[in-house]
Amino acid sequence: MTERCGWVGTEEIYIRYHDTEWGVPEYDSRALWEKLILDGFQAGLSWITILKKRDNFRAAFAQFDPNTVATWGEEDVARLLQDAGIIRHRGKIEATITNARAWQKIESEQGFDTYLWNFVGGTPLQNTWTNLSEVPAQTPLSQEISKDLKKRGFKFCGPTIVYAFMQACGLINDHLITCPRHEPVKSLAH
Repeated sequence: MTERCGWVGTEEIYIRYHDTEWGVPEYDSRALWEKLILDGFQAGLSWITILKKRDNFRAAFAQFDPNTVATWGEEDVARLLQDAGIIRHRGKIEATITNARAWQKIESEQGFDTYLWNFVGGTPLQNTWTNLSEVPAQTPLSQEISKDLKKRGFKFCGPTIVYAFMQACGLINDHLITCPRHEPVKSLAH
């Protein structure tokens, strides 16, 4: 019998996210940046909290257009700190602006998508976990990516955040092999 990965809750928004987004390879630079930012906001919270606020985040952060967010300053931080629809954490809000500027530099040099996908040779890594207890919180690769992102000016991108990001964006397929999404996601690798 197959069943969804055990971290999926019973709420429809969680099930839909697992069944249609999580682990699907993402190749769009802007979408990758959005997911990295949301994973940073999730630090210390549950993912369902972020999912429920995702539309509010998109509205508050100009649909996660990094070129727009990169121009923001203290007035924007103050405005966002008053927005009850998002996580009002000064450090995470300021990091989003900083990360937009760091994204711009990488995007202009090689493309943020190319930069990230080069870490896995352009093809999603495939794991064959049978139990959630086998899935690591971080790996040497997520540590390497985290270190490189920080060197390039990113914040709120520690190795645990980066590993969750890698899973979400399909750089790695961490659907359990008993999950009905494992094989379909695996087949998306190219």
